[in-house]
Amino acid sequence: MSRNQATLIGFSAVALWALLALMTVGSTPVPPLQLNAMTFALGGLIGLIWVMRTGGLGQLTQVPLRVYAFGTAGLCGYHLLYFTAMRLAPPAEAGLICYLWPLLIVVFSGLLPGETLRAGHVIGAALGFLGAAAIVAGRLGGPDAGALPGYGVALLAAFTWAGYSLISRRLGRVPTAAVAVYCLATAALSLPAHLVFEETLWPEGALGWAAVAGLGLGPVGLAFYTWDLGVKRGDIQLLGTASYAAPLLSTLILVAAGYAKASATLALASILITAGAALAARAGRSVRQA
Repeated sequence: MSRNQATLIGFSAVALWALLALMTVGSTPVPPLQLNAMTFALGGLIGLIWVMRTGGLGQLTQVPLRVYAFGTAGLCGYHLLYFTAMRLAPPAEAGLICYLWPLLIVVFSGLLPGETLRAGHVIGAALGFLGAAAIVAGRLGGPDAGALPGYGVALLAAFTWAGYSLISRRLGRVPTAAVAVYCLATAALSLPAHLVFEETLWPEGALGWAAVAGLGLGPVGLAFYTWDLGVKRGDIQLLGTASYAAPLLSTLILVAAGYAKASATLALASILITAGAALAARAGRSVRQA
């Protein structure tokens, strides 16, 4: 496989993640833990079939248990928070706040030993949080103030995935096959928790079931594997830059599908969050090239 082919495969992950919010809304009223169990069971099954067909089962025994535990906690925790935020708050706004994680990764990585925090990191962070603040300010004191807890959960989700991504760097190189175990373990943990804490609610109609299946096949399934292949064999800088378009694409898709109403506040927040992440990433590349 050529570098260009691997990069194109990596692009498919960005496209799939841009559909995450749309499919999550389409899966309503399935509660978060149940949605975790259903979608990750499907995503893990896809991965397991791929691992068996490529002869990668032997790699799974070489991965330490602490890595499996950490990877499962990251996937399970982030998506539980993401699905919860999308149920508690307007999806476009909650999704944008969740998508602060690329910006947080870049900014926090600048604080690590051997790294440098530059002005671009700080300005990018300020722009991103201004975008999130614009969303929250629009709800304060109004009839939609009930959405504020959802925004808080969305922000926690962003910090969770950023922290998971940064700590993952310290675990060394982990084979892509391990992602299948993360997914299956996430489903296995989410099911009993759902039975204890939630009421079982099934998707509504064919579109609802299609949304759940789409989540498991795409954004919380295939995307993990194609992204891993893309960043390992393709142009990682190009893929990193493309990933910052995901929040903007996700918002546009929700508006086009009628799940979000176009507004000046939503447009401003989208631009600020996307631009902030891109600016911070550019500052990070400048440090590495210096």
